[in-house]
Amino acid sequence: MKLKDKVAIVTGASKGIGAGIAKALGAAGAAVVVNYASGENDAKQVVSEIQSNGGKATSIQADMSKSADVKRLFDTAKSEFGTIDILVNNAGLAIFEMIEDLTEDAFHKQFDLNVLGYLLATQQAVKHMGNGGGSIINISSILSTDPYLASSVYAATKGAVDTITLALARELGPKSIRVNAILPGHTNTPATAGNFDGEFGEKLLAGTPLGRFGEPADIAPLAVFLASEDAHWITGESIRASGGVRGVGY
Repeated sequence: MKLKDKVAIVTGASKGIGAGIAKALGAAGAAVVVNYASGENDAKQVVSEIQSNGGKATSIQADMSKSADVKRLFDTAKSEFGTIDILVNNAGLAIFEMIEDLTEDAFHKQFDLNVLGYLLATQQAVKHMGNGGGSIINISSILSTDPYLASSVYAATKGAVDTITLALARELGPKSIRVNAILPGHTNTPATAGNFDGEFGEKLLAGTPLGRFGEPADIAPLAVFLASEDAHWITGESIRASGGVRGVGY
């Protein structure tokens, strides 16, 4: 129970990596706010699983790219659970387009959620974290350093997340708020369903030293560690959780 009496907000937690992290934080003793944009039933299922294992959780809808929604999320979470101790910025969007197919709409949707959304959530978290500080965990991607074909915009958003992580770690260190990033590798989630099929999937698998694709349960323990006092001396780091993938061209 490393996170007993802590309160965590996990954005985009109705499924995939976010859901896996929310469940793991709950199992470690934290009260968990499961944020979702549109997957209400999935979010309620995550809450139910946490509660059935003896944990505390609630679900709150909010579009993390909209400042009013983000403020409402944090205000509601604080009114229900009190001080916020942990923020996991996970809500994101990936639209893969070759440069000749690039649209302004796709660009802005990805940057608004994947970058602005993380900043808006962090801004609110800083207001609600107590004098004891807290932990902010940004979910990035190995695509920030090893982009796929047609991932230029998405990869750019994750590169921004890596840089923001270091910048905010320096800015928020005096407040005892640690900021770190997790860079998942090729991970099986509803969002990636079908992406790893065929020849492309075979290339990805061949470039993964541990010989399989990841699962949300492979990422979640790292988030628990970074949220806990075990990581009290770790901030400004971008940690890969990729099965060893590094420097592979696609």
